Amino acid sequence: MLNKAQKQYLKGLANTLKPLVQIGKNGLNDNIIMSVDEILTAHEIVKITVLNTCETSSNELALDIAGATGAEIVSQLGRKIVLYRKNPKKTSIELPR
Repeated sequence: MLNKAQKQYLKGLANTLKPLVQIGKNGLNDNIIMSVDEILTAHEIVKITVLNTCETSSNELALDIAGATGAEIVSQLGRKIVLYRKNPKKTSIELPR
């Protein structure tokens, strides 16, 4: 579980990131979950964009993706979702205490 300081730190890191995953009219599927899982393993943090054509709400998508990948929701603002999952083998992000 991330505390407030850790979430603020991760939001700052995510501010400069470009969204690596887009969810469109087809909604959430296994390929998107696999992509997010691979990105989280490699980078520990991912920014996702929910396009206007997606019928599912971004709140619901954030919960579904986080549950499927074991990640934590850092932020969900409008149509942008930021997720974090620590890589136990190779940690690249040092979180504040």
